Amino acid sequence: MRKIRIRQLLAVLILAVSAAGQDTTGAAPQDTLYVNPGKLVSANGTRLNLYCIGSGSPTVVFESGWEDWAPAWAIVQPRIAKWTRACSYDRAGTGFSDPGPMPRTSVRIADELHSALHNAGVKGPYILVGHAFGGDIVRTFADRYMREVAGLVLVDADPADVEPKAMREAARRGQAGILSQLRECRNAIAEHKPLPALPSRPGQQQRTCAQQFFRGLPEAAWSSELNAKLLEIAQTNVAMYDAYLSEMEQTASDETYLQQHHRSFGTRPIRVLTSGNHGVGHLERKPADSPERIKYQQETTLAQARWLTLSSNAKQIFARNSSEYIQFDEPETVINAIREVYDQSKKKGRSDGESRRSEVRNCRKYVMAVLCSSPLCKRCGLCFFGS
Repeated sequence: MRKIRIRQLLAVLILAVSAAGQDTTGAAPQDTLYVNPGKLVSANGTRLNLYCIGSGSPTVVFESGWEDWAPAWAIVQPRIAKWTRACSYDRAGTGFSDPGPMPRTSVRIADELHSALHNAGVKGPYILVGHAFGGDIVRTFADRYMREVAGLVLVDADPADVEPKAMREAARRGQAGILSQLRECRNAIAEHKPLPALPSRPGQQQRTCAQQFFRGLPEAAWSSELNAKLLEIAQTNVAMYDAYLSEMEQTASDETYLQQHHRSFGTRPIRVLTSGNHGVGHLERKPADSPERIKYQQETTLAQARWLTLSSNAKQIFARNSSEYIQFDEPETVINAIREVYDQSKKKGRSDGESRRSEVRNCRKYVMAVLCSSPLCKRCGLCFFGS
């Protein structure tokens, strides 16, 4: 089931009254990277916006959750780029990417990402990092391009294909309201009408739909330049709402695909990061210590643990003080998990390389032994192939 979030990323979407006085000294060092397009790359006929920084291999590829795009990784990506190449991107229709064909299934998105990476000259192996809905996409990518994948990091990913049926049904009931609000916001932008305000939680200021759907961290966490750009995109990009609506509407087909392709990842390292405070639309207004939230937390934790069966080298890591946005609340946990997968994949690569070299040597010896035992060689008393 996919968590339906009203709380969303992008530290963004400043209220006008607070924008002027924000202290941005704590902004991510390279968050201005995301203010302008990076590299626009053709992906199956659609131009996707790709940000790649750093150098090295395996390449770490970040996939965002629902209603998010590349800046979701603005804290983590520059840190990873200090020791290997790190790439984030905007899915079709979001951020600076062109709108893509519909429907927006996880299979289509994974294929577009694969095409974009190859057309940009970013070859595998890849370590795939997926947050929330992005976890579905990176697992779909890995299923379709397994040989190019070195490992996975699932950041509070949606356990749609492994959770109990009751959890899926509860989330889908909450989905209906979110879809309705998204459509209302999308139509207002398309028709150049005032953006509708959404109900606020107790003690919170009322926000427009754009501010509500695309907010995450306090605005002070980012530079004012990035805040302004994110607000502009959220208030004007109709294609982005179309993309998110389609992604949400494809929940059932995405779940079916993953259930039908629940295959082993062998010994590839997988790290499953689980937050201590899962968010979900139909429970968002209930206190964190309510029986309903506690039950949902426990069920989600157990559902995510089922992914440990995907690999003989899988581990669940708990970010107990974090919301579903672990990359914001506990970025070191995400960075350390990626580093662990990176180190193990490098070690595995060296081991596999030595194994392949050994196989080649053994094969060569076998071929030479066969050739040297031929009647011609025996008559001549010579073996021209040596050993």
